[in-house]
Amino acid sequence: MINFLDRKQLDIRRLNERKNKIIFDRDMISLSQKPQKLSNEAHALMEKTVARIRIAKENKSSIMLTFGAHTIKNCMAPTLIELMQSGWVTHLATNGAGIIHDWEIAFQGQTSEDVRANVGRGQFGIWEETGRYINLALIVGAFENLGYGESVGKMIASEGLQIPETDILYDIARKCMQSEPDKAAAAIDFAGVIQRFGLQAGFMSIPHPWKQYSVQAQAYNLGIPFTSHPMFGHDIIYTHPMNHGAAVGRTALIDFLRYAASVANLDDGVYMSVGSAVMSPMVFEKSLSMSQNLKIKEGKHIDNHYMLIVDLAESDWDWQKNGEPPSPCVCSYSSLLRKNPHQSVSIYGRLEI
Repeated sequence: MINFLDRKQLDIRRLNERKNKIIFDRDMISLSQKPQKLSNEAHALMEKTVARIRIAKENKSSIMLTFGAHTIKNCMAPTLIELMQSGWVTHLATNGAGIIHDWEIAFQGQTSEDVRANVGRGQFGIWEETGRYINLALIVGAFENLGYGESVGKMIASEGLQIPETDILYDIARKCMQSEPDKAAAAIDFAGVIQRFGLQAGFMSIPHPWKQYSVQAQAYNLGIPFTSHPMFGHDIIYTHPMNHGAAVGRTALIDFLRYAASVANLDDGVYMSVGSAVMSPMVFEKSLSMSQNLKIKEGKHIDNHYMLIVDLAESDWDWQKNGEPPSPCVCSYSSLLRKNPHQSVSIYGRLEI
């Protein structure tokens, strides 16, 4: 017999018991703060990137900004929100941890626990509100046919979730079983969660006092895609009994296809990837391949796009001379760059093709 760990037996603590390293009011990066310690080369690259973004905006092409969790955790929300509100970004994408840090800031104005200390205590990631509310938002979102980031963004913006009667959900499941089996399955899953956790029908109020600093909530309000591309087991929400694999899969799949649709509109557009997260190159290469497949069927090809790859680690790797670098995090980019005639540049390293 295969054994499974029973998450219902965990000692799940309240989030307000946790000490956090990031306090948003203290650590926020304001719009007036100027970049520091940038070389002349980096400044020139910034100007070039701005020029390409202007061209993309004029052509109504995609301007995509993808990033790991540190962009949110390091309190860059005001900048990201301003870029969306001003129309300089048409799509944002992050991993599962980026969603969590954004939610925790909106909920409590703080985020980022001491991982090393809390793993030793057997407490890392095992927090009631983060696990309960984000997972429940995904379960609701899966039923409402929303994406991962959209589901959490809607919960923050609305400051709560609508919980239907289980009889209504089962009735929907019966009616949709033949015509919309995915909706029927999501309705049954939702009803099961309501019964298992004893949730009351009606609007579940979940105040978010710092929601004005939530990037995904502002994206939801603006109708701009904020997609999440998680991996099972990577994020702390998987430690909570409310976690539901089918809901994660349904909402993440919607986000993947929305991301791919933005990649399909990347001719004359801009793709910016910030950080070392494996998520960005992995999702990009599949999306570009699918988009290219469809364009080729139309007798077209996606070529003239501009990519900016930014990392904290400086690199002088010469992509044209040396080919693929040994790091698995960037191999996907290198294979694409050598085979496609678009431009790609990096603040660190020579990536211009």
